[in-house]
Amino acid sequence: MTLKSIIICILIVAMPVVCHCQNFEENRTLKAKINDYLKEGVTNGFHGAILVAKKGKIIINEGYGLANKEKNRKNTSSTVFDIGSNTKQFTAAAILKLEGFKKLKLSDPLCKYFKDLPNDKKQITIHQLLTHSSGLVELVGHDFDKITREAFFTKVFNSELLHAPGTKYSYSNIGYSILARIIELVSNMNYESFLNQHLFKPSGMTQTGYLLPYWSPVTLAVGYAKNIIPRGPMVNMYKKEGKVSWHLKGNGGINSTQEDMYKWYLALKNNTVLTAAQFEKLITPYGGPESNRYKVGYGWGIINTNRKTKRISHNGGNGGFCHTILWNIDEDVLVLYSSNASSLFIEGVAYTVEKMVFNSSFKPEPIKKNPYFMVVEFVKNNSVSESKNLVSLIKNKHKTSFEKPEILNRLGYIVLKKFKNKEWALELFKANANLFPEEANVWDSLGEAYLELGNKLKATQNYKKAANLGSENSKEVLKELLKN
Repeated sequence: MTLKSIIICILIVAMPVVCHCQNFEENRTLKAKINDYLKEGVTNGFHGAILVAKKGKIIINEGYGLANKEKNRKNTSSTVFDIGSNTKQFTAAAILKLEGFKKLKLSDPLCKYFKDLPNDKKQITIHQLLTHSSGLVELVGHDFDKITREAFFTKVFNSELLHAPGTKYSYSNIGYSILARIIELVSNMNYESFLNQHLFKPSGMTQTGYLLPYWSPVTLAVGYAKNIIPRGPMVNMYKKEGKVSWHLKGNGGINSTQEDMYKWYLALKNNTVLTAAQFEKLITPYGGPESNRYKVGYGWGIINTNRKTKRISHNGGNGGFCHTILWNIDEDVLVLYSSNASSLFIEGVAYTVEKMVFNSSFKPEPIKKNPYFMVVEFVKNNSVSESKNLVSLIKNKHKTSFEKPEILNRLGYIVLKKFKNKEWALELFKANANLFPEEANVWDSLGEAYLELGNKLKATQNYKKAANLGSENSKEVLKELLKN
């Protein structure tokens, strides 16, 4: 063998080792960057978990902050979060399973499954429900409103359509609740039981559902609205009622862990629960909002990235939790993101992490404190005598977060009603009146705060200012105050 041949052989043998070492180092660097970004975010109120995988290899799978602030329990990769509207992809997959069992067709109209429908609803198809093109409104109630199945569907089918079925896109939660009921009618099984038997168990998922899984109480995350108001684990609400409201069933509210959702990704990727043809149906772009690159699959959103690749994704949330799945199919890069401290400043964290994956030079801006968290944190840690410093903080560092009077006004009521701190609530209302002197409602709220403190004179003065600016409520309150 010549020297040249020997060198070529050495290079061929060494090349995979070099590539492997390079990938290992890149992944280690990426993990450190993501970890540093989210650890820094915790100081600004971030609480949640992240999982990033490339080609089936997990790069990072960590929890951050607290699952339960009151008990100082940390988030982990096994913490149970509400995944919100990411429930819809399970509903869609279940429908495709039933189609595979020859139990239904996607072209089936609703009149095949429901009696005495209004004429405008009779020909809505399963496909239109799956693609949000049925014309049905988004909601007919709130997540935890108590309602019987019969009352719910009466309300749904009596609602006015937004447009003729199949002509436009309009996101509809109740459309997926109808799909959940079709699953029950066709399979003769409870919706959650069908998902558990045909989707979750085959995928190895034991920590996903509404009521069926066994969850240790220490694994359940508490959701915090605006990162300050505890709403409790959703699982506890289901257990209290012994069932899931039809306002949620099929369209939202399923709970899961990062690890279980990763198993779901693997099951879809490896055609464990759906055939390749069924999976393709699930992620085909069928249409979507006009003038938008976002298209709609069955329980998924589909876009073409700026890298000319396909990404499927979906978000979910309920005010206390937010959840995001980003799966770049062509590159096989997955980002799973959960948070139990919902705010506008953290809902996009998954997309920031995704940028870090695909752009090694990208440097993310630190996660910001949301204004509610910032103010409540200040109130908890400072006496009322420091109120001028808070106002200065708002004006100089967080001005853009308080461009509307409603924000500080809501905070005043949160501090007044939730935290029972009348003195600090008064200072917040005073600060809001100073910032927005032409807004009637801020003076009305300030008047109410003075009444809470028993200062009728000051209350009257502020209600008069509000009344002069057009507040009808203040006029009514003044009538009562001036009687005495």
